[in-house]
Amino acid sequence: MVRSLWTAATGMIAQQTNVDTIANNLSNVNTNGYKTQVNEFKSLLYQNIQTRTTSANGERKPSSAQVGLGVRNASISSVFKEGNMIASESDTAFAIDGKGFFAVRGEDGNTYYTRNGNFKFTLATNGNMLATSEGLPVMDSNGRPIILNNNYVLSRITVSKDGSLCYPDAQNNPQPIGITIGVYQFNNPNGLSRLADSLYQVTAASGQPINEATNTAVEKSSVIQGYLEGSNVQVVDEMVNMIVAQRAYELNSKAITASDEMLQQANNLRR
Repeated sequence: MVRSLWTAATGMIAQQTNVDTIANNLSNVNTNGYKTQVNEFKSLLYQNIQTRTTSANGERKPSSAQVGLGVRNASISSVFKEGNMIASESDTAFAIDGKGFFAVRGEDGNTYYTRNGNFKFTLATNGNMLATSEGLPVMDSNGRPIILNNNYVLSRITVSKDGSLCYPDAQNNPQPIGITIGVYQFNNPNGLSRLADSLYQVTAASGQPINEATNTAVEKSSVIQGYLEGSNVQVVDEMVNMIVAQRAYELNSKAITASDEMLQQANNLRR
């Protein structure tokens, strides 16, 4: 019975983490580029009560008797399914149609990756720099910050599907200016480490970033100007998952209550 107490307790702890994950998904339902997280479980050790060969009477038994010792969270993985395209009035709003990520340079000098293309032009030393809402520089396909000199009228800048920045010529036809927004892919996006502000960090599990501009072996993504990628959280699915997690938590708490009552009755036998 003491074993059942600890087993049910592990179930309550695991379901609490599950509810926390679902709550985080729901809280980010309007976060651009957010990817749904899914909680995964695995069973703990099993304890042998009887072996396969003998029973309580010494008879041969084809199967063993094992009792599980509970559950724990194995991992929290991300679902990198694309979210809906949301129209934006901003000329510096970009969505990625494909598996790619934008690259930004953090305050520590390291490169991070994001699907949130809500960018802005901000003043820089040599002109105007394309940056995130937090002011982090957006990288081009060569790994350099995208900075335009003051000769360009920013409202006339357009971006083609391959990420090339264009400016109209004398005939008002957009022409590439030699700068391309960097788009990168990963062999295992689930291996990326999540950070704040919808940023991801490279890990050994994710593999090194693959530059779409220089690698011909990957399927190219499209950069769509005037749109943002919304969160891929499905509210209805998350609410159903919430109900299931709550029921599982309640059942585990009832198992603890039942074990406590059995222990109380066993103690009363001594009186």
